[in-house]
Amino acid sequence: MARKSLLKKLHDTAPKRETAVLVGIITPETSEAREKEYLDELAFLVDTAGGETKHIFTQKLNKPDRATFVGSGKLEEIKEYITAEETDLVVFDDELSPMQVRNIENELKVKVLDRSNLILDIFASRAQTAQAKTQVELAQLQYLLPRLTRMWTHLERQKGGIGMRGPGESQIESDRRMINNKVALLKDKLKAIDKQNLTQRKNRKELVRVALVGYTNVGKSTIMNMLSKSEVFAENKLFATLDTTVRKVVIENVPFLLSDTVGFIRKLPHHLVECFKSTLDEVREADILIHVVDISHPNFEDHIRTVNETLKDLGVTDKETITVFNKIDAYQEVHQEQEWMVDNEEVPGLTLNDFKKSWMAKNASPAVFISATEKENTEELKDVIYHRVKAVNEKIYPYNNFLY
Repeated sequence: MARKSLLKKLHDTAPKRETAVLVGIITPETSEAREKEYLDELAFLVDTAGGETKHIFTQKLNKPDRATFVGSGKLEEIKEYITAEETDLVVFDDELSPMQVRNIENELKVKVLDRSNLILDIFASRAQTAQAKTQVELAQLQYLLPRLTRMWTHLERQKGGIGMRGPGESQIESDRRMINNKVALLKDKLKAIDKQNLTQRKNRKELVRVALVGYTNVGKSTIMNMLSKSEVFAENKLFATLDTTVRKVVIENVPFLLSDTVGFIRKLPHHLVECFKSTLDEVREADILIHVVDISHPNFEDHIRTVNETLKDLGVTDKETITVFNKIDAYQEVHQEQEWMVDNEEVPGLTLNDFKKSWMAKNASPAVFISATEKENTEELKDVIYHRVKAVNEKIYPYNNFLY
């Protein structure tokens, strides 16, 4: 009885998951199916942040409404739902302007977040090292800076008159100066950390460097653990890894350095991309990239495109790349009813073997199909990496050829 009573007490005192409503718009540039996929991903972000999605609203518009993003009619519909269901917050799939956030909050009377704010919150909870914490804090402050005005709307309720003019404005200016000073300090701190990392990379310069890249939650950390026999944190959540991890790996008689990096995602906040560029120096300076793709995801081709565009933004376009299609154990369950293109003809229920023969497997980079969790075809992956690393090592570091 005492044990049951204790369990009940722990259950009652455990923090309850916040309930959320998701909102997205369907524009002429975004199909209904594409927006559904975006919102499914947003629901996964909410789950990663510790929330629970209760309902999803969509609205067809030529462009977002300037005042309320979705228009007054749809906003009233959302208000009726969250009032009836006692919902904690509303999350929008695109970045909101400060004015839009203020107008929506005034109407809905609940917490309002946009996609950027949600991702920043997840990054803040996941950051472990001093570098990651500094990068996230910098991104949060840069996101907050143009939104200071709405944080002081409570001052508008003060009565006017002599001695009561302008307190909000003066406080905002004071906060703005404090934030700008803090931003400058954080940038200086990141520069110091970058110098330390540069020294560490110079000390490792005689080994070939291989970097794992890919969309978030595709299994990069699992592959890292499998290849390096280490215990890098891996979880079925978005952004499980924020900090770049480097491990020395030896396949047969060939040593190299393998790095695991933060995953990419669509609509990643600009401030976050800028702040995490220093973390991705391992990608810029790598000799070989291993692009990991979750083949079980119904829209993995969009993920490939997003990763390639992000790599292009980072100035990484000329690296030798190995494409690894991961999670083949889940492929047929997900894609069994899908239709795919092979030689420009629609083929229902494309099997994994058919897919291997399709155009995706015939691109310029070698493609390997594996399941990191089930250890399927991992020896084939190791063999491909071995020969690629050996070739690069012989080319860049000919004086190391005694290793072979």
